[in-house]
Amino acid sequence: MNRKFLSQLVITAAGLLLAMMLFAQSSEFPRTEYDHPDLQGIYTYRTLTPLNRPRELEHLEVLTAEQAAEWEDFENRRQNRDLIIDSVGGAGYPPGVISYNNFWYERGVKTISDRRTSLIYNPPNGRMPSLNAAGRERSRIRAENRRLSAGPEARTLADRCLMSGGAGPPLVPGAYNNNIQIVQTEDHVMILSEQIHRARIIRFGDEHQTRHVKWDGDSIARWDGDTLVISTQHFYYHDNGRGASKQMKLEERFSRVNGDTLEYDFTIEDPLSWDQSWSAKFPMRRIEDPIYEYACHEGNYGLPGILAGWRRYESMGMNGNGTPKE
Repeated sequence: MNRKFLSQLVITAAGLLLAMMLFAQSSEFPRTEYDHPDLQGIYTYRTLTPLNRPRELEHLEVLTAEQAAEWEDFENRRQNRDLIIDSVGGAGYPPGVISYNNFWYERGVKTISDRRTSLIYNPPNGRMPSLNAAGRERSRIRAENRRLSAGPEARTLADRCLMSGGAGPPLVPGAYNNNIQIVQTEDHVMILSEQIHRARIIRFGDEHQTRHVKWDGDSIARWDGDTLVISTQHFYYHDNGRGASKQMKLEERFSRVNGDTLEYDFTIEDPLSWDQSWSAKFPMRRIEDPIYEYACHEGNYGLPGILAGWRRYESMGMNGNGTPKE
């Protein structure tokens, strides 16, 4: 009798252990055949929360639910292009350049879920650090060359259809096309940005290379537990809207929050621009929509027109805005 009871007890215990193991496996996030977290899918990172904390919210790190609803309502009205008058401007747009109506925008209509007032969390004031002396001088030269349209290199990379600042690296939510697709293999990860339709093919490794310097830098990936970490340096560009130099070092971290959400966290370090590093983070939500081709034509039509217009005025002894040179 005791042996039979003991046998039944062992069988019961084994059954419970197996059930617990199966439950644990089913409750874990999916993994690839290489036993890495499966982050693959199409995600959107659109949000109404700005990169830098607005001055009117500088005393608040996190909003209450009521404050968030009020601020969302205010921002959605303020940024609505259908409510901006061409001759007056508004929401950061000068008069006469209200080209798109609100239909074309997908900037997001809600704050991020934790209701932080900025995507930047370091420094604690939620704002990018001020440029240091080297960064200010480089920014001054860049702005003057752009103002004069000194040549194609003087115009922004977006003007030239080469890169878009919000599409990374690093990713930063913008007015539209805030979507990416992640694909994984055993030794590479691919991040396809919808904006200007660019793919970053990133190898797993521990050494950077400079044999082929790329616009978006040389990236290598590694796993830190279940977090995908991508380190990027050796950038090939002189034009960065946030003020970074070619010496910028970027670390991006992708980690799964739940079955449909990733957290994206990045840190920028660049002593030729800032005296301290700065970091931002925000969620990316899985979507079923496909990635559409972003066909950029400004470099085909707008750029020659801009440069030709400036050279014409110069030949007439005028400034680029049509006023006589002093």
